[in-house]
Amino acid sequence: MPFRFRSVVVLAGLLYAGAVLAGEVRTPKGVVELFTSQGCASCPPADTTLRDLVAQGDVVALSYHVDYWNYLGWVDTLSSKENTERQYGYAKSLGRSGVYTPQAVINGRDHVKGRDLSAINDKVKELGDIGKGLIVPVTAAMRDDEIEIEIGEGKGQADVVVAYFTKRQQVEITKGENSGKTMDYWHAVYDVQSVGTWNGQSMKLTLPGKLMGKSKKDGCAILLQSSGPGGEPAAILGATILMAGRKKY
Repeated sequence: MPFRFRSVVVLAGLLYAGAVLAGEVRTPKGVVELFTSQGCASCPPADTTLRDLVAQGDVVALSYHVDYWNYLGWVDTLSSKENTERQYGYAKSLGRSGVYTPQAVINGRDHVKGRDLSAINDKVKELGDIGKGLIVPVTAAMRDDEIEIEIGEGKGQADVVVAYFTKRQQVEITKGENSGKTMDYWHAVYDVQSVGTWNGQSMKLTLPGKLMGKSKKDGCAILLQSSGPGGEPAAILGATILMAGRKKY
């Protein structure tokens, strides 16, 4: 499936060590997409960093579990080939010859090591300072049984991408490099859909609310994302997040 139809990202108030964290991402500074794996020994610190970004509350933070480490003896319960394809798509659009975990892709424009919270925040700020931040306003709201999305004016063309995620999942890992660990995973994406095309003019979209997810713990990120010549994911121009049970983000 072309990458323009498999894209994504997220943020909200949530649980942290059993406590509810307040915070709404009304005007996110950027989008952070973490590519990770339950079978990667280097990934647990990055998964903790993703949790910290969610708690930080000023970016859309999403995690994508890839499947290329599954051969090590543990099949990542959240992994998918689509997530792996998305990461390889970024490798192409960023001019890289390969992929790695944990990798954090920022605004679809650059990448840093996924465990380095300071480097991630610095890159978000750097991109914003040079005009490569979230420059097109995107809002979303739940109204009755529908999701209403509004996108402002700007320049260029991009896909309207919805990334559905589960807020928090706990997994006990019994095999592989992380055997014996019980991990919390935040904002793990389980489905990505392209729902429209933006051509620079303001627009509104309405989606069935039942697509939000499996439970009140779910949410979705709306990404305004451009694509490369082959449909690979590229620069994210705008984004917001909507949590089940929340009227508006």
